[in-house]
Amino acid sequence: MIGFDDRLIFENKSNDLLAAGELLVDMISNEYDDTFQSAGYTKFPGGSPSNIAINVRKLGISSIMVSAVGEDGFGKFLVDRLRGEGLETQGIQRNSNSTSLVVVSKSKSTPVPIFYRGADYHLAYTPMLDAALKSSSIVHFSCWPVSRTPSRQTIERMIAEARKQGMLIGFDPNYHSAIWQEGEDGVQYVKDLISKVDIIKPSEDDAERLFGRDTPYRQLEKFLELGAKLVILTLGENGAIVSNGRETRIFETLATDVVDTTGAGDAFWSGFYTAAVKGYTLQEALNLGFAVSAFKLKYTGAVVDLPKIEDIQAYYNL
Repeated sequence: MIGFDDRLIFENKSNDLLAAGELLVDMISNEYDDTFQSAGYTKFPGGSPSNIAINVRKLGISSIMVSAVGEDGFGKFLVDRLRGEGLETQGIQRNSNSTSLVVVSKSKSTPVPIFYRGADYHLAYTPMLDAALKSSSIVHFSCWPVSRTPSRQTIERMIAEARKQGMLIGFDPNYHSAIWQEGEDGVQYVKDLISKVDIIKPSEDDAERLFGRDTPYRQLEKFLELGAKLVILTLGENGAIVSNGRETRIFETLATDVVDTTGAGDAFWSGFYTAAVKGYTLQEALNLGFAVSAFKLKYTGAVVDLPKIEDIQAYYNL
């Protein structure tokens, strides 16, 4: 069990965070519009793991991204963007499928996505990926790579190896039925996966898609009953509740200026991981995760110009 006043202990590795999964293009509407009637969209680099890999480097720790994109213009755009952010791109596999794309409405609440998938779920377990995994302290992934084969087998192998290595495993259960193969019970797959990871961060919408409507505290209990070790249930403007199975704590939102919610969850993960690696307690790392998320909410796009984690700490008086 991870205590709120404890510090997470990491082995001395050459890399802090390995983010695995989707690297894709976010096409975000230029106007606030949940009906997709906007006359224009602007492309942004997207994909939760890639957002986190970029963010943590800005905040002050090291990261590696492993993903798959197409041999097309969008794939080149994404690889060039990673290089521009200072990330190595040896872990970005190229294949003949189209680079995956998400069209999303600019929103002050939960953005509504439309998914166009291609190259992302063809991530393979290569010698380079194996070496990156074994040299890292944390591995992070979302529902995207486990929702389709062959990338599902790649992530399953990564989880098994990470558990052998004693790494911290973080999982974003961002379940959407539209990204799963038709006829497959993705909900049950996600539920079965929960006991195999260390930290899980569902949003209220994620919990509802997995369990149906219920109160936040009952949703929290459902994750714990499935074997979750630490559950961070985010509630939008109502903050979050976090439980390690023995103790539950409430976190108020730090957000005062909401321009665009895209990537807010990724910003939380980024702040949390950075603070944990830097030796903050679990409580402090959670506070800093929510602070980074609040900072990101002031800007459009999933990836923004973040300062160092120490500057975020001072900005929010934490």
